[in-house]
Amino acid sequence: MHLDIIFEDAYCLCVLKPNNMVVHHAYHSRSVADETSLLQWIQEVKGIKAYPIHRLDRKTSGLLLLAKETQYVSKFQTLFTENTIEKTYYGVVRGFSPETKSIDSPVKGRDANVHKEALTHLKTLAQVVLDIPVKPYASSRYSLVELKPKSGRMHQLRVHTLKISHPLIGDSKYGDKNHDLMFEKNFGWKNLFLHAGKLAFQHPFSDAHLVLEAKFPADWIALFQEFSWKNPFD
Repeated sequence: MHLDIIFEDAYCLCVLKPNNMVVHHAYHSRSVADETSLLQWIQEVKGIKAYPIHRLDRKTSGLLLLAKETQYVSKFQTLFTENTIEKTYYGVVRGFSPETKSIDSPVKGRDANVHKEALTHLKTLAQVVLDIPVKPYASSRYSLVELKPKSGRMHQLRVHTLKISHPLIGDSKYGDKNHDLMFEKNFGWKNLFLHAGKLAFQHPFSDAHLVLEAKFPADWIALFQEFSWKNPFD
């Protein structure tokens, strides 16, 4: 498997994380011997230890920014804590989502008893009706959405799309299993359709303005063709 490096300089690197890969193993994780984490993969390919600046869920594909030294992490993390980095995700959701919507709804943090403020801006890019029944309907509807989170809560986009009754396809925790099964049965697509597609920010050390983009995985490309949807990066 090829490691896609989108950007690299003396301070950081930005890589394309595949679906179904953990960024790093939890302490004492049983799966350490069974699967390679993203950090292990980077070390194998690049021969360096990298330090994640933000998080991506195991099932989410796309851009992950990492620092090359521990002392660089905090400056990059300030971009996220002060919301001076623009994050753009793409998702496929059940139903016809609204043209635009701001989802301002608290999300549980890592401490499940504490809800924290969270804001996501949604924009619908394309829609499709399929003549494939999914209970209780005789046909099925889907939307391609652009998601811009203005906070960084755990599972924020997955929770927020569910809050507006348009859960992401392929989300085993917050999604709709009937639609997920339809996607797998009819098209062979099993992955979560959530992709961290773009990061735009001012480099905290070089002061360069960077706009980084991550190409879509193979199942996304197949979906764009099947649904006659335009690839947002074309």
